[in-house]
Amino acid sequence: MQNKNILIIAGGTGGHVYPALAVAEILKQKGFNLFWLGTNHGLEKNILPKYEYPLFKMNIIGIRGKNIFHLFLAPFFIFISVFQALFVMIKIRPAVVLGMGGFASGPGGIAAWLMRIPLLIHEQNSIAGLTNRLLSPFATSVMTAFPDVFKSSKKIIFTGNPIRDQIKNISAPNERYINLKSKELKILILGGSLGAEKLNKIVPATLNSFDSNCTLYVKHQCGEKNFLNTQDTYEKYDLNVDLTPFIDDMVGAYTWADLVICRAGASTISEIAACGIASVLVPYPFAVDDHQTKNAKYLTNNGAAILIQEDKLTVEKLKKVLSDFLNAPELLIEMAKKARKLSKPDATYDVAKLCMETPYA
Repeated sequence: MQNKNILIIAGGTGGHVYPALAVAEILKQKGFNLFWLGTNHGLEKNILPKYEYPLFKMNIIGIRGKNIFHLFLAPFFIFISVFQALFVMIKIRPAVVLGMGGFASGPGGIAAWLMRIPLLIHEQNSIAGLTNRLLSPFATSVMTAFPDVFKSSKKIIFTGNPIRDQIKNISAPNERYINLKSKELKILILGGSLGAEKLNKIVPATLNSFDSNCTLYVKHQCGEKNFLNTQDTYEKYDLNVDLTPFIDDMVGAYTWADLVICRAGASTISEIAACGIASVLVPYPFAVDDHQTKNAKYLTNNGAAILIQEDKLTVEKLKKVLSDFLNAPELLIEMAKKARKLSKPDATYDVAKLCMETPYA
């Protein structure tokens, strides 16, 4: 009888956890038993209880960008976490281990290699993170969300980034943009779970600079900590927008929008491409290795988005971009179509398929 146990290692941020959940749902539908290895402090501890996957935790902490105290303690936490991961694997005996990047994957990947369990890793960003760079020589296969992340070899597979079926099944740009009108625009602003402070300041001021000849509808996700300040800013300009700390229904938000203004996290880029939506991308300037700029260029180099670095984001610059779309709405659908062509709609299934096939190859 085949071993149906699969261990997924994903933790820390939504960029690692949500793609892993998309893969887990397919594996569950195929009859596999899913187990999850994460951290004590990451997003997974709040998200996983909503699902039926047993969650095991390690004491690992991230080290990049940390102070000297964290760097001093890091070897100790890594050592302890490897043993915690070994204990989990001895207990559940997985047929394969899927590491979805981030510091949580490090100890689990080492433990899988020590136990000679097939290790698959997935890199969500266009610049490989430290953990995946270190694990790649020991992995059976290395999957990437973007092309040319690692040097070409037989084990490198460009799968794309796993996303939820509901998002990739959104209707095509030709259908969604059918009622585009000149001087009218529906704008979705996404600042990420923490909100993007620069967007929260520049966007209201930009909207206020337009005259009454233009009709702008706005949904703005500003993050919980920035909600009151952003609300005050909109009220100061007497602007009526749909302002919210979080958006639960991203499918509805993407379907509604003509244009998205957002950061350039890997999952966001993949979702924009999958939906086929025009976008203005403002990469987070302090992302490790400036990977958000490289993520954004996957779209912008193909005419599928507009890139504005945060230090160049001004009211005048953003107004010019929005004015171009208001005066020539056909630009929106052209950009949306180009984005859709860059999507990898089968990414979630392809990652799941590799998990199902690798132990028995």
